[in-house]
Amino acid sequence: MDLLEAALILVAGTAAGTINAAVGSGSLITFPTLLAFGIPPVTANVSNNIGLVPGGVASVWGYRRELADQRRRLLVLGSMSVLGGVVGAVLLLVLPASAFRSVVPVLIGVAVVLVALQPWIQRRLARRRDGREARADIGPGAMVATALIGVYGGYFGGAQGILLVGALGTLMTESLQRLNALKNGLVTAVNTVAAVTFLVVAPGQVDWRVVVLIAVGSTVGGLIGSRIGRRLPQPVLRAVIVVVGLLAIVNLLRPA
Repeated sequence: MDLLEAALILVAGTAAGTINAAVGSGSLITFPTLLAFGIPPVTANVSNNIGLVPGGVASVWGYRRELADQRRRLLVLGSMSVLGGVVGAVLLLVLPASAFRSVVPVLIGVAVVLVALQPWIQRRLARRRDGREARADIGPGAMVATALIGVYGGYFGGAQGILLVGALGTLMTESLQRLNALKNGLVTAVNTVAAVTFLVVAPGQVDWRVVVLIAVGSTVGGLIGSRIGRRLPQPVLRAVIVVVGLLAIVNLLRPA
C-alpha cells in the first residue's frame, strides 16, 4: 500500500463515517475502495467492519440526546442485533470466499436500490405517522426484523442502516431523527460483535493497515455526520453512493 492509497482509504473512511451517522450505507464507499486497491473481498469486508466500529461509537455519542429516553429499545433491539451479527459474521467465515463474491453483488444491488428509494421511503413513513402518536412498545415484528438485519450486517453490512430505518419505521411510529439515532446504536452493536467474532475466529483475515486508516477516518466522520445530520446534501450523497455501489458490483462481477 503506497501513500496515495493510504490517503484515499483514510478519505473513504471519513466519508463513510459521515454518511453512516447521517444517512447510512457508508460501507458502499469504503468497501469498493478497498476492492479497487486489490484487497480480497473477505479481507476487505472484515477489515472494513472493524474499522467502522469507532465511527459508529462516535455517531452514537453525537446522537446521545435522541437516545437518552430510548434505552429500553437499545437494550431489547440491541440484543437482537447482537445475535444476528454473530450469525452473519460466522456465515461470512464458514462459507467459501466464492460464495461471498457471488452473494455480495446481489446484496449491494439491494442496498443501492434502498438508497435510491430512501426519499420515497421517508415520505411513506411521514404520511404513516400523520395523526398518530409515537409508540414506545417493541413488538415481535421489530425484534425479528432487527435480528434478520443483524445477520445481513454481520455478513456484509452495506445499507444496513437504511434497512433498519425502513423496517423499524413501518413497525414503530417515530420521528426519523430518533429512528436514525436508534439505527446508529443498533448498527454499532452489530459491527462491534461481528468485529469481535472476526478477531477471535479469523485474525488472519484482518488487514490492520486498513483497519487503522478507516477507524481514524470513520471516527472523524461519525462526529461530523452526527452534528450536521439532515443538513448534509443528501441527494448528492445518495447519488455518490449509488454510483459507487454500481461500480462495486461491476468490480465484483469481473473475471478474477
